[in-house]
Amino acid sequence: MVTVDQTKSKVRCTPVDSLRKLIQDIFEQNSLITATWSQLRRRDNVSYTKVQVKPVTLKNQLHYQFAFHYTNKVLHENLTPDEAAERMTLLCEETFRQGLLCTTDADYQILISKKYKVSILTKSPSKTAVDLSHNRKKQYVLEDGVPVSFLVELGIMSEEGRVLARKYDKFRQINRFLEMVQDVIPHLPEGRPLTIVDFGCGKSYLTFALYHYLSVQQRRSLKIIGLDLKADVIEHCNDLANKLHYGDLKFLVGDIADYDELNEVDMVVTLHACDTATDAALEKAVRWGASVILSVPCCQHELFDQIESNVMNPLLSHGILKERFSALATDAIRAKLLDLMGYKTQLLEFIDMEHTPKNILIRAVRGQAGQTADMWNEYTAFRDFIHADPYLERACADLLPGGGKLKEAAPNQGADASQENSNGESTKGVTQDASHCDHC
Repeated sequence: MVTVDQTKSKVRCTPVDSLRKLIQDIFEQNSLITATWSQLRRRDNVSYTKVQVKPVTLKNQLHYQFAFHYTNKVLHENLTPDEAAERMTLLCEETFRQGLLCTTDADYQILISKKYKVSILTKSPSKTAVDLSHNRKKQYVLEDGVPVSFLVELGIMSEEGRVLARKYDKFRQINRFLEMVQDVIPHLPEGRPLTIVDFGCGKSYLTFALYHYLSVQQRRSLKIIGLDLKADVIEHCNDLANKLHYGDLKFLVGDIADYDELNEVDMVVTLHACDTATDAALEKAVRWGASVILSVPCCQHELFDQIESNVMNPLLSHGILKERFSALATDAIRAKLLDLMGYKTQLLEFIDMEHTPKNILIRAVRGQAGQTADMWNEYTAFRDFIHADPYLERACADLLPGGGKLKEAAPNQGADASQENSNGESTKGVTQDASHCDHC
């Protein structure tokens, strides 16, 4: 290895062979922390302008990650130590005129002239070695390896706290949900017990997670009510809550449209409530004055039959594209209406698309201005362009500027939710079924 004077900088002019030897020694001793190559020798030679190198561990083996910086992108390549030494040698001999190699022993500033005269400026080391794990262990709200009673009872963890392999996606989903809850805690009232309602709670993985996080970890005084139409599921959830001694967590059989046991709620959660059941839950939340709304919509069918636009016919003429656009348009309309009614709304990715296409979460916190003329005009322009007549706007017409769009209703449309269908049967509550689809 090149002798390093740690007390002062030292410049040496060497032949290219000495630079090759320096690079070889660095990789043989695994002392590289970072390397950066820049200043292209010829601009027509390559399309990237800079290369950065760092060590990483992949499958318990040391590799070196090369990051090639282009104008609008960065491409990565992971190489073994021998491959990395060869590649770096080629970069300095053929591509770049300047390099900075930071090692555990020293920093080396490399300057290469047009005639391949090499100057090496040696300095004391400026960096220390870092964790080489390419995929560092994610710090979850609920940790793998730490037993959590409700996760054990739900079959996600072993009694020792290890997450079961087949349940890891569910474990990640729960933690992603709790991360989103963490962000809204400052918007929840303090100094009194919280009241939370989970519409369409289903098997209640996330309901139990919410209770555990707020009550057990955060030690907040609260009451959570889970509502679903499936009596057998509700019975199971109540049994589990009792077993876990979650005294302020209750589950009820009921429909969103008919639930009126509370006058004020601090947080409303609705995950995968189907079609306009999501809208019914959002209406309840707004009228309760909920500080926080967390909603993952599902099966947005309402706008599919409404949307019309000759301009958009190339998109709408394909059923699968129309279905996806209808779902996105529905959530965009919901978000804008919530903004108009005094919320600040975000649309977030709940979990990766590879696990479920129903992966958008609407997160809304109360306390914004709302109901500005520009905001209303923006909303109505979009609504009218696609010929939409959204349930949520009709349901909340009295809370919107000018009473919303109170037009003459066609059959099964309009603000009255108790119209009759073609068989003369009442449709009240039909679209407000809070149960989950079979595939959710």
